[in-house]
Amino acid sequence: MFTIDAHLDISLNAIEWNRDYRYPVAAIRASEQGMDDKIDRGRGVVSLPELRRGGIGLVVATQIARFNGTDYTAASSTLTGAMRPGAGWSSPEQAWAMTQAQRAWYEAMEDDDSAGFPQMRQIRDRAGLEAHLALWQDTSIPNEQKPVGYILSLEGADSLVRLSYLERAYGYGLRALGPAHYGPGRYAPGTGMSGPLTALGRDLLREMDNLNMVLDVTHLTDEGFDEALALYKGRVWASHHNCRALVPHQRQLTDEQIRRLVERDAVIGGCLDAWMMKPGLTQRQSNPADFGVYLDTLIDHYDHICQLAGNARHIAIGSDLDGTFGTEQSPVDLDTIADLARLPELLARRGFSPADIDGVMYGNWLRFLREAWA
Repeated sequence: MFTIDAHLDISLNAIEWNRDYRYPVAAIRASEQGMDDKIDRGRGVVSLPELRRGGIGLVVATQIARFNGTDYTAASSTLTGAMRPGAGWSSPEQAWAMTQAQRAWYEAMEDDDSAGFPQMRQIRDRAGLEAHLALWQDTSIPNEQKPVGYILSLEGADSLVRLSYLERAYGYGLRALGPAHYGPGRYAPGTGMSGPLTALGRDLLREMDNLNMVLDVTHLTDEGFDEALALYKGRVWASHHNCRALVPHQRQLTDEQIRRLVERDAVIGGCLDAWMMKPGLTQRQSNPADFGVYLDTLIDHYDHICQLAGNARHIAIGSDLDGTFGTEQSPVDLDTIADLARLPELLARRGFSPADIDGVMYGNWLRFLREAWA
């Protein structure tokens, strides 16, 4: 089944993890044997061939580069602030440069037709969306010979040096933006923090509204979520989120937040990061097998959202796979991202109708995009 995944950090892995996503997952894993610089070495689950094999023809693909939050004090010639080595870059300008390296990789994948077709294709508007959908619905062409479409999103706005950089990014195809990520942020505090948007963040949302961009509320604090929904007039989604009622943590959505997103006709992408699927896991430490985390576990979160919404119009996929984790922090029965193709059968067993299953796999995101880009 044609599938849309609304959150993949593909270029982060290509640039900072040095993974050539044109190769099968097995080949990437083999190339990383003996490497220990990243916790998920040899355990990745995403590649372009695996996306095609699983029918995942359209993704929301990120740029991401955080700012460390340091300030230079000339009087004492010292750096101060929330410096966390390895967590980000020492200036917004460096973070911007990293996002541009990531963008250059996506563009290189569009230019690479060595296999007889482009590896990827950027989708910027309704016309491009419909043309790409028609290609993937053409059964005369094998999925293995189709480009993976991508909608460009920015996860965390730290890299936008000034507000004028947002318009520049929109010009090269940025269509969705989440102001926050983990920890402190120039535009909004993120996961693990508290507090509202910054003054820069409020200006950012106003300019995003002017550009008709999609606001991604993922990683916002509770206060930032409330403020963002009150301020933002445009379309809103939660690209990769699960339910706080099932897994108590600030990273998850409360029932009230879910209801407010439903009121805005938002779509929520279910996330496959194991610690967000069942309570009790410790991120980067727990073994998902010890807690019985399977693909079916995600459907518990889907069902909870459906009960609150009264329908299945607001659930979809935002896997976050290879989001700096691999099989060590994924559902036990997921070997590669192509295993998302098992979700329709699992959803049917849980009583979801064929129409609702289509909605989860692609229809809800497709409806959202068509309306946002009408």
